[in-house]
Amino acid sequence: MTLPMTEQNSSKPPLTILLAAPRGFCAGVDRAIQIVERALEQYGAPVYVRHEIVHNKFVVDSLKAKGAVFVDELDEVPADAHVVFSAHGVPKSVPVDAENRGLSYLDATCPLVSKVHRQAERQVESGRHILFIGHRGHPEVIGTFGQVPAGTMTLVETIEDAEALEPTDAANLAFLTQTTLSVDDTADIVATLQRRFPGIVGPKGEDICYATSNRQAAVKAIAGRCGLVLVIGAPNSSNSLRLVEVAERAGTPARLVQRADEVDFAWLEGIETLGVTAGASAPEVLVRQFMDRISERFDVSEEQVVTAEESITFKLPRELTAAADAA
Repeated sequence: MTLPMTEQNSSKPPLTILLAAPRGFCAGVDRAIQIVERALEQYGAPVYVRHEIVHNKFVVDSLKAKGAVFVDELDEVPADAHVVFSAHGVPKSVPVDAENRGLSYLDATCPLVSKVHRQAERQVESGRHILFIGHRGHPEVIGTFGQVPAGTMTLVETIEDAEALEPTDAANLAFLTQTTLSVDDTADIVATLQRRFPGIVGPKGEDICYATSNRQAAVKAIAGRCGLVLVIGAPNSSNSLRLVEVAERAGTPARLVQRADEVDFAWLEGIETLGVTAGASAPEVLVRQFMDRISERFDVSEEQVVTAEESITFKLPRELTAAADAA
């Protein structure tokens, strides 16, 4: 169903915008932000956050304004302070360091990332070497590698990596994946691993999270109808970058933007239908700001293209809910 956003105005060229749904915040991101906000309410400012709580500058700046202080490492956190670990997960050494320093900490790791951590532990305990599909240097990858002893996991980024592997014990292998990967690219890598190592053990369920899969499917649904797809998200957001790739793989040009004021109207010359989505760490307010900016130049008709409904929520840490219940 097409809904006119503005009254028809002949002075503005028409533009149809297809809004992909689902888009924007996932349950893990929403939970992580709530943890920081509840901690600020319960303990008062400042509350320290190790690394960006999620990969979005608007969200980070909003939390800074409320009293959150973002740091790179725990040694920047004063003694007896409260600290939150980001949604991407941390190596086991980080909470140990926090406890040794007497810091009070809250773990905002997405439960779906924590599930991968537990899978890694079980595979190593079973004597298997893990081939971990992910992007080098991403916080989630660093956190997952930090769950198991050094040397028990090997990073696989590409099909070429998978083809080049020469494990010492090919009969005892397992694979796991980062939760925010391209569904299609990961399937190709997994197929390569399974061809080369027929006995390799995979996770019981899909490691790529529901939100990542849903947002990629939504982009696939609109890309073929669009002259351009714009993805609202951060350049260090893995799931947002994958949405750009999904559109381009479908044959549609795509661009990543963080805020509405980054849009270059020259991109829209000759475009009759524009696709819009947002990464899992981008709030809906950024989408609405973008729509308002586009409406300044175009007579916009907005169409929601819904490919899935999401109702998943994750519980907050007991330390926060117990205080709220007591109040």
